[in-house]
Amino acid sequence: MQVLPEGFALPPLPYLAALALALAAVGAGLRARRPAVTERTVLAFAPWIAVGSCLHVLHVAGGLPAVARPLGGTPAVYLTTVAAAGAVWVAADLTGDHSPETDRVPALLGGVGVAAFALAAAATLLAGAEGGTLSPFWPAVALALSVPTAAATWLAVVRTVPRAAVTGGVGALATFGHALDAVSTAVGVDVLGFGERSPLSRHIMDAAAALPTADLVGVGWLFVLVKLAVIAGVVTLFAEYVEEDPTEGYLLLGFVAAVGLGPGVHNLLLFTVA
Repeated sequence: MQVLPEGFALPPLPYLAALALALAAVGAGLRARRPAVTERTVLAFAPWIAVGSCLHVLHVAGGLPAVARPLGGTPAVYLTTVAAAGAVWVAADLTGDHSPETDRVPALLGGVGVAAFALAAAATLLAGAEGGTLSPFWPAVALALSVPTAAATWLAVVRTVPRAAVTGGVGALATFGHALDAVSTAVGVDVLGFGERSPLSRHIMDAAAALPTADLVGVGWLFVLVKLAVIAGVVTLFAEYVEEDPTEGYLLLGFVAAVGLGPGVHNLLLFTVA
């Protein structure tokens, strides 16, 4: 049974060594500085997740320079993004005041991330335009559907389990990220004819394909329902964790958000330029 997604391959050894050194340096910097991990800090990483998505789409579309191409593959793009974001985090932490009322670190981290995403997204769209394959309509539809889907899911969670509201913006981001991934995947499979690279997702869609409803509503709807149910349960379970240990709770829930937001943004960009 296949476990890893299609296209998973380690970069050449020199690139792997360079990434290992970069991550070690960032890890040493973070260990020395020990910057605060708050809700705002975790939210500031959201644009960096989108940067990684852009890099991978550029890798798939052949839009990266040859020297940088190995850094955009899977799993190298994750390591590249973590190293870049971590380095900015350390640099931001060196800039000054860390009191809760005036802490500028999240704003600096997120601001640089937004700028990096803007540049990476522009490069991705330019690559699609140059190739004559720019098709933003259905990705825009997927994004438009994802917003109310995520909002309805989040409201259902906090009204059913009010305690879940303690996860705050990170819980909402996780919900949106997974809603975006689910809806965009369904649009890609049912409308645009893309295949699903994740083995588990394919199994869910294969189950939907075996139902009588497949010819009427496609196969993506079951994946959407499963993803929303899972993220609703995860956010609910994290409520106690965030209350007891906000640092670890927010950090791990931020990782959960990244697992949804990254593929979701990747889908939108890939469908736009492919």
